Amino acid sequence: MVAACVLRTGDAAQLAELTDSKLLTARARDRVYDRVLARALDHVVVIVPPDEVDALGIHVMNIEGMRRAVAGLRSTPGYVLTDGFRVPGLPAPSVPVIKGDRAVACVAAASVLAKVTRDRIMAGLHDVHPNYGFDVHKGYSTAEHSAALTEHGPSDVHRWSFANVANAAAVHGHSPPHRVMLSAAALETRDASVCAVGGSVGKNSHFAAGALSIPRGGARIS
Repeated sequence: MVAACVLRTGDAAQLAELTDSKLLTARARDRVYDRVLARALDHVVVIVPPDEVDALGIHVMNIEGMRRAVAGLRSTPGYVLTDGFRVPGLPAPSVPVIKGDRAVACVAAASVLAKVTRDRIMAGLHDVHPNYGFDVHKGYSTAEHSAALTEHGPSDVHRWSFANVANAAAVHGHSPPHRVMLSAAALETRDASVCAVGGSVGKNSHFAAGALSIPRGGARIS
């Protein structure tokens, strides 16, 4: 999940509670989400589906997701601040900001938009896949989620390129439903039974190593 948000200069003072989405309670995030939508000059939320992440790797799709989010804005901002790392190929000058969601209002706003959207999607997925507890852990790798993966194997909405998902698939003898580029960790631990459709299993080294009074755009991944 990636979001871009454009704010006016001075909007930080008008957005009570705005900070890194991870530091807010779910109820506070919902309040800030509504306030950001009411004040933002523009915003875009991009959903990157699991099959794209699996095919190209998480880092590649983080970068691409930020490009898509900024490109989707109605007008090009004067400059773009990204959270954490450089994003080449943006339509405006850009600067990465370490811990940008705690330091810059537009990045914090984008983080809230991305996080709330993601959590709502996960709650909806719980209705389709009730065995995994998506409504509780929101897809993060908690002990409960890992136990559910081990018991039931991965679903089609899991990211099969992740090591824990690949391991759970191996236990159940399941093959990915789409092309997968496994991380180095997944390749090192995967069972021979885990192979992508069409035999397209590769190693993604980048993934293994781990996106004046001028309107400002912030891009953030959740």
